[in-house]
Amino acid sequence: MPEFSRAVIDIARHVMHRREAPDQGGLLSGQDPTAVNTNDPLRLWIVQVGVIVLTTQLLSLVLRKIRQPKVIAEVIGGILLGPTAFGRIPGFTKHIFPEDSRPFLSLVANIGLCLFLFLVGLEIDAAVIKRNARLSVTVAMAGMCLPFGLGAALAVPLYHTFIDQSVKFTNFMLFTGVAYSITAFPVLCRILTELKLLDTTVGIVVLSAGVGNDIIGWTLLALSVALVNAGSGLTALWILLICVAWTLFLLFVVKRILHWLARRTGSTRDGPTMFFMTVVILLLFGSAFFTDIIGVHAIFGAFLAGIIVPREGGLAISLTEKLEDMVSIIFLPLYFTLSGLSTDLGLLNNGITWGYTVAICALAYSGKFGGCTIASRFAGFSWREASTIGSLMSCKGLVELIVLNVGLSAGILSQRVFSMFVLEALLLTFMTTPAVSLLYPPEMRVRVDAHGAHADGAQGTEGAAQRAEGFQQGREDDGERRSRFTVVLDKIEHLPGMMALTQLILPPPPPYTEPTNALSSTLEGTTSDSAKKDEVASLDNSSNAVSIDAIRLIELSDRTSAVMKSSNAEALLNTDPLLDIFTTFGALHGISVSNSLSIVTFDDLGSSVTEHAKRHDSQLILVPWLPPHYSVDSNQGNDPASHHDTTNNANTTTSPGAITPRIAHMQNPFEALFKSSSGPDNADVSVLHSQFVRSLFASATTDVALFVDRHMPGGPKLPHGGTYRLFVPFFGGPDDRLALEFAAQLCANPRISATVVRVSKRELELAQSGGSMEKQQIMSDEQAAAGAQSTVHHNTMFPDTVYAHATTQTRLQSETADNIAWSRYTHPDAASDPTLAPALSRMAFSEVGTPAPLRYIIKHALGMSQAALDERSRLLVLTGRSRRLAVENHHAELKSVMEEHGGAVANEVKRTVGDVATSLVVSGCQASVIVFQATVSAE
Repeated sequence: MPEFSRAVIDIARHVMHRREAPDQGGLLSGQDPTAVNTNDPLRLWIVQVGVIVLTTQLLSLVLRKIRQPKVIAEVIGGILLGPTAFGRIPGFTKHIFPEDSRPFLSLVANIGLCLFLFLVGLEIDAAVIKRNARLSVTVAMAGMCLPFGLGAALAVPLYHTFIDQSVKFTNFMLFTGVAYSITAFPVLCRILTELKLLDTTVGIVVLSAGVGNDIIGWTLLALSVALVNAGSGLTALWILLICVAWTLFLLFVVKRILHWLARRTGSTRDGPTMFFMTVVILLLFGSAFFTDIIGVHAIFGAFLAGIIVPREGGLAISLTEKLEDMVSIIFLPLYFTLSGLSTDLGLLNNGITWGYTVAICALAYSGKFGGCTIASRFAGFSWREASTIGSLMSCKGLVELIVLNVGLSAGILSQRVFSMFVLEALLLTFMTTPAVSLLYPPEMRVRVDAHGAHADGAQGTEGAAQRAEGFQQGREDDGERRSRFTVVLDKIEHLPGMMALTQLILPPPPPYTEPTNALSSTLEGTTSDSAKKDEVASLDNSSNAVSIDAIRLIELSDRTSAVMKSSNAEALLNTDPLLDIFTTFGALHGISVSNSLSIVTFDDLGSSVTEHAKRHDSQLILVPWLPPHYSVDSNQGNDPASHHDTTNNANTTTSPGAITPRIAHMQNPFEALFKSSSGPDNADVSVLHSQFVRSLFASATTDVALFVDRHMPGGPKLPHGGTYRLFVPFFGGPDDRLALEFAAQLCANPRISATVVRVSKRELELAQSGGSMEKQQIMSDEQAAAGAQSTVHHNTMFPDTVYAHATTQTRLQSETADNIAWSRYTHPDAASDPTLAPALSRMAFSEVGTPAPLRYIIKHALGMSQAALDERSRLLVLTGRSRRLAVENHHAELKSVMEEHGGAVANEVKRTVGDVATSLVVSGCQASVIVFQATVSAE
């Protein structure tokens, strides 16, 4: 009888034989909480779940560092909890996993297995096979036939050596062939996504072949189970025919009804409704029940139920999001633990057994790798690409373990053979990621272009190198107008700031011409066709002078729905609301906007943007960032003491409605212990985003502009004048020079004016004498902060905003470059660069020497902010981020400024935006800041 039904009957038998009410005293009455109580198994079940989940999660944290999928941790955790490791501890199995408790554990695990196979069915999209039918069918069939033949051949000696002769050889051979030929499609999707292979020719073919391989594999498994459960050949034929009839009924009748119901209830538009979810769950377990009672395993019915769910409107992804967490956290680890309890690697205790184990592993890998590699090579792929396809298709994962557990429960596999195959599945899955990384490094990958074609790999690499070389040469031409931008979009709250910044980089409007002149000339017939074409061309050139590539970033999580989104990125690109809004904004302003989407892990977000900007020859990356929201006292703006402090520190007045953000003291003593916060005061999201920004700064080979949007939700309303005033504090260094160049480009717009101040310390000798000690203090403070910062993400080794080694040569180089850039704008040569004249007419330059440059900048920014508010304009501060090659050191002054304005700011803020922007943030200046980092080699 099938395992699912047997588990239900066993539990019912235990319940029916209840004789007396259990003692409810619990632990206080001296009861063992791990004692088996078939009338109330919840206590022991909770203990088992706790042990299983903790073990798998700890292993997952370790294996994630070497980019192994989570299934490896779950399989190893199950093996460790079984008789291989922890089971050898006296009393462990007796108290944690006693034999009488396993029916309850098995029932929950099999329910979870049905849910998981339903999710696998949701992942499979037949359209993927249709789009790549020619290549995928060839690779899928080669990857099925050759491994199946090798498995059938190896089944002969295995059967005569390890299997009881009461088991039919045909059944054992069939299970061995299926285990050899199947590919783990869910794990394959995860590996393709994490290695960023979905948009390559290799990834597309592997994904398509994996879908076909999975469908054929589950069909063969259903046939195998039908043959095992049948008493005769005629019975097996009837089981197979009924199973085929049920499959056709689901595909052609129930699927249409489900599609009609999804549209009727609005589930395809607004996500699955409660009624639609109820119908789907009933269909899932109803199909599982039917295939179970006819002699096929229940998981096959659940798999069919997932296939027929409509894909329209992202409905399959929405369903997956509602079910996946419980399945991946609770149910699947339980199933793998049950598998581990049946796996005893201690049975591999002699040379013959190990010889067969090595033969199983070698033939399984060589069959998959050889068949798929040869088929791919004949299809036109290079040997490197073909071997990568073979390595990916050899991934086994949890799908083979499911097949093996079905064979074990059916009595076809012995525990020794089962352990041998489990070790083979674990080894082949573990090998997949390292083998693919070695065979197919990023620089050798061939991406699919917009038309679906691909170029030769060597040509693509050479072209990328030429573009990178040309881009570096373009960067050396200081003052060149930047017209190709990459805009990063990742959250809806960042969208207003990026729209405002994009509007600033638009070229100035063309000169206004009187419509009457054009009208009269047209009436007189004097306007020539060439003049009309010139006017149209000038308008087109002015609107198309700026090209923007918007990249939408989505973090790849451990959830299955994230993998489904990445494999369905093309449809998601056309329906993403952020890209849709930004594209509409660009169309309204006549900007050419191209959209891209990247779904990668958090640690790869920065490098993904860098690679994208390099491929599209971007000249500047625009990144949004909202600084952490500090606690603000609502009465502080009207507090005389607070207002008095603000005016004394800044020597200026603030508007009555302005609120100076200050770090509030925690009123609840438990908040200091647990650091609990809610609402807008929670800065965790901003801190995580700042880590992404720092990784982008570290890996960028393109100039980067970080827009620190100071317009907080619920804050003062923005002025509607439409004009901007820029404030550029110029200390020196490549980042400040880039800020100065960008300010000159923006001022070409008549609505923008700028004030540029070259600031230097007056007491330079004192700063030089204390430079070495102060530098040591900087490094010690930042190292201590890094140690105190707890995060699961790695910190980059980039020196961030730390000073480079100050030598006479570097100082002279920096000062010379600064003086050249400064004189270019303060003493322009009209003959050499006539395009600068309109912009320089709206720029005011001055030089200031002060012992407290940061305080001077704060004072000047607050004054300009008030003046801009009176003029109904907005103030933007443009500053450099890094202190590389800079002369001034602001560490001591910044520390005192932070103490004056409410205590120390988060270290992540200081590391992200640099000293100048940090001083403006903590001072309460409401002006938004653009922080620049230029592309220079770290010295």
